[in-house]
Amino acid sequence: MTGVLWIFLLFQRWNYRLVIAALAGAVGSSFLYGYNLSVVNAPAVYIKAFYNETWSNRYGQPMENGTLTLLWSMMVSIFAIGGLVGALIVKSLVKLLGRKGALLFNNTFAVVAVLLMSLSEVAGSFEMLMLGRFIIGIDGGIALSALPMYLGEISPKKIRGSLGQITSVLICAGVFVGQILGLPELLGKESSWPYLFGFIAVPALIQLVILPFLPESPRYLQLEKQDTVRAEKAFQVFLGKKDVSKELEEVWSEHRAQQNIRLVSVVELLKTRSVRWQIITVIITMACYQLCGLNAIWFYTNSIFSEAGIQKAQIPYITLSTGAVEVLASVLSCLTIERLGHKALLIGGFGLMSLFFGLLTISLNLQKTVSWMPYLSIVFILAVIASFCIGPGGIPFIITGELFEQTSRPAAFMVAGSVSWISNFSVGLLFPFIQQALGNFCFLVFAGVCLAGATYLYIVLPETKNKTFVEISQSFAKINKLPPMTTEQKMENLPVTDEVIVTREINVVNGQANNEHESLEMEQNF
Repeated sequence: MTGVLWIFLLFQRWNYRLVIAALAGAVGSSFLYGYNLSVVNAPAVYIKAFYNETWSNRYGQPMENGTLTLLWSMMVSIFAIGGLVGALIVKSLVKLLGRKGALLFNNTFAVVAVLLMSLSEVAGSFEMLMLGRFIIGIDGGIALSALPMYLGEISPKKIRGSLGQITSVLICAGVFVGQILGLPELLGKESSWPYLFGFIAVPALIQLVILPFLPESPRYLQLEKQDTVRAEKAFQVFLGKKDVSKELEEVWSEHRAQQNIRLVSVVELLKTRSVRWQIITVIITMACYQLCGLNAIWFYTNSIFSEAGIQKAQIPYITLSTGAVEVLASVLSCLTIERLGHKALLIGGFGLMSLFFGLLTISLNLQKTVSWMPYLSIVFILAVIASFCIGPGGIPFIITGELFEQTSRPAAFMVAGSVSWISNFSVGLLFPFIQQALGNFCFLVFAGVCLAGATYLYIVLPETKNKTFVEISQSFAKINKLPPMTTEQKMENLPVTDEVIVTREINVVNGQANNEHESLEMEQNF
């Protein structure tokens, strides 16, 4: 019901084709990413049994526990490795195919992954399952860079934050749907677990059916393809109006500020002084996004619910509450982001996570001494999840698109995606050792990460709400130690209004008049 109300509000405030483009892009991208985060949890027992059965049929003896644990860990973590590969190739894809084109091409990986994973049991090959997880990881790596880039470039600046939060909302929805379909009454049983992976084809097909009928990013068309006619038509479709001269002028203003439209490489980006602190900010934000401890929460959820006295058979249904809280919190963030601001929600989310991680540490250590404490632990778990979805769950992707101009954006997303997936893999690899060494106190590590991230963002990150990409870039000029802008540069980078356009035209006319006057004086002197 909440989702229907949210979509209704979007249609009321925004052009319906803009909403359709955002939802179609997200369904086949961020939704699939969220779904693949949760889809392996419910059938874990049956997948391990499939591994063991396949091994026994091949070698005539059951698989050792150590080998089984290793193969299972590889299957879970190889998703992150695939994501890193996707992040590394996304720059070339969005340059060659465009933002929309990269999203559509990305469905190729989804379809191949579906065939491998859903048919692995029939073929008696757990290697197919692992290869499929790697390929769907590539899909996720491309999706989490290409989708925010597309959404950021098709949306007006006044709603760029709200539209960008669709990435977070659909990730949470994907996690929730994965939990629902994984229930024993549906597909989470021995006879039907391969269909859980077959479901991946559904959102991919939805995107393939809808997205081709919607325009490419107008900024990509105008700045990188020099196709002003198609760019104007794209703006008209997404904004629902005929006169888009202000929007076109705003894009050209960004182009003039950059002087050329050649896409910079990652190496060039890292060497560019004018974006030094933007890069540092994105790296820290994306690292905190993955290292904030949310994945560790999933590790503890079942055990905490069990200690709270909930019967084992009921835990899968109680766990649905975590997915529901994710969706509700992300929708709330989407509806309030333009009022509260991107910076406030991001810092507030990390700050609240730090607080609730501290409280969760206390409740976990008192869980066996106070009878009602396990229930309080459940509350703190839900509070951590809600805090994450309010800000850190989606805003890092928006921020990455906002802090860089057109020539730098693909390389910036490549850097951000690489940091995100490497951090994701690191958490999966190192968390068991951290938990073994610190026990319940391991959450204090994540509390420290969240607090450090919130502090840095409070000091360095400017508010980006309702600002053009050029204005956001100029917010970093002082910290990057750049010289102040000249009067002409300031004029070029003013927000595009009728007055500014008229003033620029007057300046052009005056400039032409001055040139004519100078020429006349030269002729008279001669």
